Amino acid sequence: MSTGTAQKSSDVSNDTRGVCVTLQNEKDGKVMHPDLINPNIKVAQYAVRGELYLRGEQLRQEGKEIIFTNVGNPHSLGGKPLTFTRQVISLCTAPFLLDHPDVEKLFAPDAIARAKKLTASFKGGIGAYTDSRGNSMIREEISNFIQKRDGIPSNHNHVFMTDGASVSVRMSLNALIRNSNDGILVPIPQYPLYSASISLYGGALIPYYLDEDNAWGLDMPGLKTAVQEARAAGKNVRGMVFINPGNPTGQCLTHANLCELVKFAYNENIVLMADEVYQENIYQDEHPFISAKKAVYDMGAPYNEAVELFSFHTISKGTGGECGLRGGYMEMVNIHPDTVAQMYKCASINLCPNTVGQIAVSVLVNPPAPGDHSYDMHVNETTSELHSLRRRAHMVTDAFNALEGVSCNFTEGSMYSFPKITLSAKAIEKAKSMGKAPDVYYCLRLLETTGISTVPGSGFGQKEGTFHLRTTILPREEVMDKFTKMFKTFHESFMDEFRD
Repeated sequence: MSTGTAQKSSDVSNDTRGVCVTLQNEKDGKVMHPDLINPNIKVAQYAVRGELYLRGEQLRQEGKEIIFTNVGNPHSLGGKPLTFTRQVISLCTAPFLLDHPDVEKLFAPDAIARAKKLTASFKGGIGAYTDSRGNSMIREEISNFIQKRDGIPSNHNHVFMTDGASVSVRMSLNALIRNSNDGILVPIPQYPLYSASISLYGGALIPYYLDEDNAWGLDMPGLKTAVQEARAAGKNVRGMVFINPGNPTGQCLTHANLCELVKFAYNENIVLMADEVYQENIYQDEHPFISAKKAVYDMGAPYNEAVELFSFHTISKGTGGECGLRGGYMEMVNIHPDTVAQMYKCASINLCPNTVGQIAVSVLVNPPAPGDHSYDMHVNETTSELHSLRRRAHMVTDAFNALEGVSCNFTEGSMYSFPKITLSAKAIEKAKSMGKAPDVYYCLRLLETTGISTVPGSGFGQKEGTFHLRTTILPREEVMDKFTKMFKTFHESFMDEFRD
């Protein structure tokens, strides 16, 4: 504590117009009183870990079995790590094992070779800081992955690794948002990372609605109207988020969809933010994953030279599902080089992304190749998991669509289903009497009765008068069968209880 004159109970600050205003500095003897913290923190909401999750944790601690389908966390629901990934990580975190006489009995030869190469690329080992953008060799691997995927060169100096894709998203939003008049287009339904982050940085969320009746497709006229109305209200529309494959909606954008977005961004001078973390999670053959970068370059000049793009990827999704290791990256395309330098400066504030996550990213983008010792095993593990996820996507969608008053678009990709639930006037009135939104009340009753923890649609945004919930498709197949049966029993009972 300072030994100088005690600070007064108020400070002088400037409002957005430059006018001096007096802010209270303490309340009830606390500077960090909840009424005096940054108001943006209190405005921010993150429904995925909100009321339903907290109640589920409370019930779990009381001894009730809870199926946490509220968050895309594969290993917590029985998913297994990929063998090659964990072998490489094990050797890099304990490099003395590389000199152990029995190392070749315990680890695959290509895992040993990869670990040696990676360990050598970390000056001082993985316990030392790296470049703030991440290990240079791994960033080159990422660029090679992008080039192989899209057929387009990638500059590894414009690739930043972060602790999961969420950090990359927040970095880009922080750079885009200057004040409360700066708006970011966000799809509704949306992943609450975006609404919460925009609130934290003091920006404005500009919603554009996806078309549920058209498999959650883009509504381009509605998108254009959203921009026009925002600008008429004095907002600067700076960026546009799109999630492909969709979260929570599970749709996959076609090449034509992406080209429409690219043209729109060019015409309106808007930065594209492509959330592509589910690019491996595809459960149908009609709409394969296509990156935003590929669409930008496929359109040629002037789009490939002018459209500004951030794209995001992670180790948390896909078949590896390494959520807890916190590894991800963003690539910046057509971003001014001086802005890239400023982003580098901001990344340096955090010193560097965690090194174990960086190693996992290396394996994600540079897996065993044909002819490598671990290739067949790695392909078998990833293919088996994708096939199982495809079956689970059908199981969940079919189960929802068989229920009274429930409709659900097929989960083409990602890890979620987002069914629409028609609630009776009686159920809606009951929810209001309990001080709850109708979908929150439904999900709470589901949790209390069955132990299934979901997220109400109001946490993602939805059209007025409609009600949804999001569930993952991640429980293992034997658990998913139990899940669908419990859901059916609950829903039938709920509908009978609240018939008008």
